[in-house]
Amino acid sequence: MTVDDLMLFLEAEQGVKDVTKEKCRLLIENFEPSKEGREKGKLGIDGFTSYLLSEDCDIFHPMHRQVCQDMTEPLPHYFIAASHNTFLLEDQLKGPAGIEGFMRALQSGCRCIELHCWDGSENDPIVFHGHTLTSKISFKDVIETINEYAFCISEYPLILLLQNRCSVTQQRIMVQIMKKVFGEKLYLKPVDESLERLPSPEFFKRKILIRSKKLPRGADVQNENGEGEVSDDDNNSDSYRKQQHNCHSNRRESMKRYTLCKELSELITYCEAVRFEDIQVAQKNQKFFEMCSISESAAAKLAHACPEEFVNYNKRFLTRVHPNKNRVDSSNFSPQDMWNCGCSMVALNYQTPGLMMDLNLGFYMQNGGCGYVLKPAIMSEEISYFSANIKGSLPGISPQTLHIKVISGQEFPKPKGSGAKGDVIDPYVLVETFGIPADCAECRTKTVATNSFNPIFDESFEFYINLPELAMVRFVVLDDEYIGDDFIGQYTIPFICLQTGYRHLRLLSNTGEQLDGSTLFVHIAVTNTSEAEQAKAPKRGSTVRRTNKHLREGNCLKQIGVKSLDDLFKVAGTVLKEGRELRINSEIATASFKELCGLDTITNIKQCMKALSSRLQSTPDFEKVVCTVDNEFPRLDVTGVAPESSRKILTAFANMVEACKNVIEGAEPLKEKLAVAEEKALQSHADLTELCTQAGLKGRKLAKASENFAWNIRVLKGEASLLLTTVGDCRNLMKQVFEAAVSTGLMKNESSTTKQCDL
Repeated sequence: MTVDDLMLFLEAEQGVKDVTKEKCRLLIENFEPSKEGREKGKLGIDGFTSYLLSEDCDIFHPMHRQVCQDMTEPLPHYFIAASHNTFLLEDQLKGPAGIEGFMRALQSGCRCIELHCWDGSENDPIVFHGHTLTSKISFKDVIETINEYAFCISEYPLILLLQNRCSVTQQRIMVQIMKKVFGEKLYLKPVDESLERLPSPEFFKRKILIRSKKLPRGADVQNENGEGEVSDDDNNSDSYRKQQHNCHSNRRESMKRYTLCKELSELITYCEAVRFEDIQVAQKNQKFFEMCSISESAAAKLAHACPEEFVNYNKRFLTRVHPNKNRVDSSNFSPQDMWNCGCSMVALNYQTPGLMMDLNLGFYMQNGGCGYVLKPAIMSEEISYFSANIKGSLPGISPQTLHIKVISGQEFPKPKGSGAKGDVIDPYVLVETFGIPADCAECRTKTVATNSFNPIFDESFEFYINLPELAMVRFVVLDDEYIGDDFIGQYTIPFICLQTGYRHLRLLSNTGEQLDGSTLFVHIAVTNTSEAEQAKAPKRGSTVRRTNKHLREGNCLKQIGVKSLDDLFKVAGTVLKEGRELRINSEIATASFKELCGLDTITNIKQCMKALSSRLQSTPDFEKVVCTVDNEFPRLDVTGVAPESSRKILTAFANMVEACKNVIEGAEPLKEKLAVAEEKALQSHADLTELCTQAGLKGRKLAKASENFAWNIRVLKGEASLLLTTVGDCRNLMKQVFEAAVSTGLMKNESSTTKQCDL
């Protein structure tokens, strides 16, 4: 492989930007094992294999290995890595507890940890899972451990969830310990109640926030010692279900209460623990600095009964969801289901490995492992529609098609604890996608018999992804011939962290440790999913398996039932249609050009230009083929007789350029019209209920009108964003055409390339 071959491979296959010949020579120098190859500037098969196995070809995008998201949004706009009963090392009833639990969680990027505090002997508070046979640990040892590891992985705020069962005397000792050990890390400034939202992770950087009960604000304490009573209701997190059987007054009478000292109460600032009643009550009465903790069953019921309202609630408030009490074995529930509802903190048992922890740890890799992941805009915008139960596409979001080819595996170990016969295994690969319900699917390869060293799978799959920011991809290698245990290794990665091209992924064990030398070799491609592509049936004999056939309706505006608003959205619908046609025409024209070049739709445009150049220049009747600049856009000028097949390709090339030109020149006016329509609609938002009432809407129709209004606003905003994205894609495509034309000899004047780069 010459320098030019390597350069084309990096640009066309791997999607590497700003590739230079000097960079390619350096790669050859670093990876080519033979002295002769290095001297000649050529990369042999061994050197190429070494390069593919290097960090440069890892499947995980290096941009996401550091904090890469905006960290100045309010706290509820983030998913926050959370741990349940962090001090426990095994089960919930009789297993050991230890500081190792805090070390493990914090070293994994966890940002919300939990400890239960009880009175210990000799005025030494302890951390203990009350009324169980689990062991006890010193509160002071726990605090010192937390202080040591709090910011070893992440600089963003650590939330310390403290369940208090201590007497007033030992509460004061706890306060002294925390103030002395944490020092300036402990955030103690009073809440600024003039704010409407919680501050950002950036605001609380390197600070520890205590979440617990607090004495009522503005009320006098009950005695001169600075003590008062607070309810113990926060620990009954299943109250949402129980309220259907108990009246509010009876609950209040039966509620347990305990004495809280003023000193501990003053440590609680922006994370005050309160009881969750229901969505309507919380939306009306809950303050932005108050935080609820509910069980997985209660959260699941809310997600089923009122999914849109639950998402809207989670836009403003921090919600923590923890495992049900009956999970005494410390098993975990699916965090994905709770993320789909916008719940900020999904508390898991970090001591229990398996699928759920794989998803959790993989999910929080996408922002440098800092424990905070910014929610998709559709889940945090004030006026926006999102439902966790949605089956099809989402308003204003372009669905993606993920193309995965599982090529081969390397050095698979035998499953631990397996009773498989002999020393060999029969591996196969399971590829799973997780996300909103429409994005969940799985496919598996064939089984390769008796080969653990280098099994060849060579199978391709397609997955439709409607909400890329919540989607996860999991590769699992399993043994088809086993007794007892079939798990070999896995790798879980957020969709947005995937690098395209030929990639190796390093398999992890069930407990998250990397398996030495054990890898999967795959090819990854991501394309936009158009309506035409989705409706198209797979070609006969194709190994591609399609996993989602829902029709795309994400750009359709809905009726409100208020004439003035419906007329406004009707006009905006015409603009939406124009913008949508621009986008789809560019996608269809590009796909048609690739197809006529004899290449797949996932192919990079530089590969198409190379194939086109080879075909045209090998035709004997052609005298000349030149790429020129026509008003800053590429044009192919051909002299001589062209066969019918070549003329079709040239026509397709011209159509592709014309479609991209139309997008680049026509998107901005449409975007401005959409912005005007959105602004006019938003002016009616404050009076929406009154307008609907005047139009005779009430009950469910009124709620539906409000829902459709939010949907339409999201469609307008989303289409404007999609137009901008398409403009960027078209500019990049034209840039690739010029660069490929120069590298293949179709264009001699490199200054033309520089000129068009300013498009």
